[in-house]
Amino acid sequence: MLKVGDKLYNVSQNGFSDFMRYTFSEVVRLTKTLAILENGERLRNIKTTSALNKEVCYAQANNRWVYWYITTDEILQKAEEEEEKIVANDWFSQRSFNLEEKRMIYGLFKEKGLLQKSETDSDSIKEIIWDH
Repeated sequence: MLKVGDKLYNVSQNGFSDFMRYTFSEVVRLTKTLAILENGERLRNIKTTSALNKEVCYAQANNRWVYWYITTDEILQKAEEEEEKIVANDWFSQRSFNLEEKRMIYGLFKEKGLLQKSETDSDSIKEIIWDH
């Protein structure tokens, strides 16, 4: 059973191509059958097994198919990495790059060896970057 101070997380995804979105909260109050989280969510204070991944979890009181899991250091690391992906994706999608910025990005990719090795592919990339 959960106790006050336990840290839990929920992970959701809006379609298979979406990022994993983590929500974290802490148990702040208990009733006879529920654990109330600091974010207001109410969980059944009974261990169950997730239908998604067979892990031990706690179901939301108003939706038995939404699971919350005990937070671990590994999950905190995964959540941080996923948040970085989201921030980077949002940053790129909200910008349009001028020629100098495109040259800088191209230079970084070239420096890291992340460009296509084929000469025709490399020429195509240069053409796209320099012409736009």
